[in-house]
Amino acid sequence: MLRYFISIIFIFIGWSLGLAQESNNSEDEVKDSLGYDQKYGLRVGIDLSRPTLSFLIDGYTGFEIVGDYRLTEDLYLAVELGNEEKTQNEDVAQSILYDYTTSGSYIKLGVDKNTYQNWFGMNNQITIGGRYAYSSFSQTLNNFSYFDSNRFFSPDGFVLGSNDPIEFNNLNASWLEFVLGLKAELFSNIYVGMSVRLARLVSNNDPDNFRNLWIPGFNKVTDESNWGIGFNYSLSYFLPLYKKAKKKKKKDSESLD
Repeated sequence: MLRYFISIIFIFIGWSLGLAQESNNSEDEVKDSLGYDQKYGLRVGIDLSRPTLSFLIDGYTGFEIVGDYRLTEDLYLAVELGNEEKTQNEDVAQSILYDYTTSGSYIKLGVDKNTYQNWFGMNNQITIGGRYAYSSFSQTLNNFSYFDSNRFFSPDGFVLGSNDPIEFNNLNASWLEFVLGLKAELFSNIYVGMSVRLARLVSNNDPDNFRNLWIPGFNKVTDESNWGIGFNYSLSYFLPLYKKAKKKKKKDSESLD
C-alpha cells in the first residue's frame, strides 16, 4: 500500500511541475520584472479522503479540517483537526471473538518546509514536515465470546461471553509523524494537496481488561509495532492577509550585457 501512495505522489509532482511550466511560459512579462509580492496568509480546507471512506466503508465515519499559516518564504505552521468513529471486529479461526466501536477526536500540530523551487510567481509546494498528534477517545466493547481452542462445547463458534456493551472512557494517545506532501494551485488561491505520514506512538493509555486496537487519527494499533502509516487528500482555500516583496535574481546572460 505504501508503494501505491508513493507512486501517486510522484505522478502528482509531475503534474504540478507541468502546471508551473505552463504558467511560466504564459507570463513572460513577470519573468522580466525585478521583483514581485509574495502572498502570506492562512490556508484552510478539508481532507477529501475521510468523507470518501465514510461512504465506501461500513462502520466508519470521519471528517478532518486542515490548515496552515505561512511563517516565512518556505516555512509553514500546520494543523489538522479531525473526528473519527469505527466499528470493527476481531476474527479468530473464522469466528468473531469480539466486536467494538472506537470514537473520538484528534489534533495534529507541526511545521512544513517547502523544498520546491518555484518558477517566478508560482506557489506550488513539495514539503517535508513533522507533527505532534494527540487523540482523546472512547471505546465500547459491543459483545465478546470466550476463546476456546478445542471447541468441544461449541464446535461452530466460541462460547458467548456477553452482548451487553461495556464502555471505556477517557482514553488518550499521542504520537509523532513524519510528513511528505505536496500542494498545487489549481486556480487562484484554490489548492489541491496530498500527503503520506509515517507515525510512531509515544503514549497509549489502554483501558483495564482491554486494549486500544484502533486510535482516531492514528489508525490500527498492533502488538508487534508502534508504527503506523496514514495519508490524506485535501482541497483548500488560501486567504491572503499581507504581502512581502521578493526580489528576482537576474539571469547570468543579463549580467554579461
